[in-house]
Amino acid sequence: MYERFFGLSERPFDLTPNPRYLVLTESHREVLMNLEYGIASRKGMTLLLGEAGSGKTTVIRSAIERQPERVHAVHLHNPTLTREEFVEMLASHFKLGARAATSKATMLIELEALLRARRAHGESTVLIVDEAQSLSQELLEEIRLLANIETDDEKLLSVIIAGQPELAERLNDPSLRQFKQRIALRCELRPLGAAETAAYIAGRIRAAGGVGAMVFTREAVALIHEFSRGIPRTISVIADNALLGGFAAGQHPVGSLIVREVSRDFDLSGGKRPTEKLTAGPVLPTPAAASSAMAAPALPAVAKDVKEDRAPLVARPTAPAERRGLDAARPERIAVNETPRRRRLFSFLWN
Repeated sequence: MYERFFGLSERPFDLTPNPRYLVLTESHREVLMNLEYGIASRKGMTLLLGEAGSGKTTVIRSAIERQPERVHAVHLHNPTLTREEFVEMLASHFKLGARAATSKATMLIELEALLRARRAHGESTVLIVDEAQSLSQELLEEIRLLANIETDDEKLLSVIIAGQPELAERLNDPSLRQFKQRIALRCELRPLGAAETAAYIAGRIRAAGGVGAMVFTREAVALIHEFSRGIPRTISVIADNALLGGFAAGQHPVGSLIVREVSRDFDLSGGKRPTEKLTAGPVLPTPAAASSAMAAPALPAVAKDVKEDRAPLVARPTAPAERRGLDAARPERIAVNETPRRRRLFSFLWN
């Protein structure tokens, strides 16, 4: 809907785990390297922790795609299964025989034969269990035993356990000490910092064919970070709805008032209480006004006394010599009302 208005080829903030939109922050890069190593070296069991919406599924898919050899990945998204349903699910995903779905012994025999055949052909297999904090004790034990399928030299099945931070607390239970001992690698996705949030937004806009300078102001990006608390999924929700609001208002780059309105609609309080007050009156126009604004997008949609929206995320170039790079302006064009701290925070976006 709003893609053409902002110069985008597609929507940059859809909530799908598309590896093409993975923005490698320091935390994501560290996790990606751990996952790649765990898969390639057949380490057995890897534990990935992260808050809901932190990008666990996306980074796992990226790690699998980057493997030099063929990787067969089985992804279990819903772990709230009984033991019998778990066996049936594995038999179905691994495409085992009909009897394997009803007999655990048959499933294990056929699965090990399949894994050995794949290994003989230079292929590997990864079992990914998502939302693992919801796993029952008996399924955790079943997964531990699956990770024990091995030769004298290596594991035949790599297992990636992805879950929210409370999973780490569960694994401290003495009854799960054997499971915890089998974890060869452990990594965690942390919430994004302010600079990482800016990189995440700019990177996804760039991947969608756009330029961050033309989409969000600096203050809008700062508020998106504040209200999202650095969680990538929440960042995407706010950004996507803010772009829709900016399109309706005929405003680009999108300013902080629209971000505030979206965050208020989603009942997001942010990491700290915002210090500025909302101006009186609606932020978004009525349908008639929106239609008029679309016809003449130059009309301002932000209150005149809101100073922070006068400076875009990256100022627009004013001379051909300044257009070095299609998706970033140079740091010397920072608006005069930007503080030195904010200039340092976003300076990496221009280099």
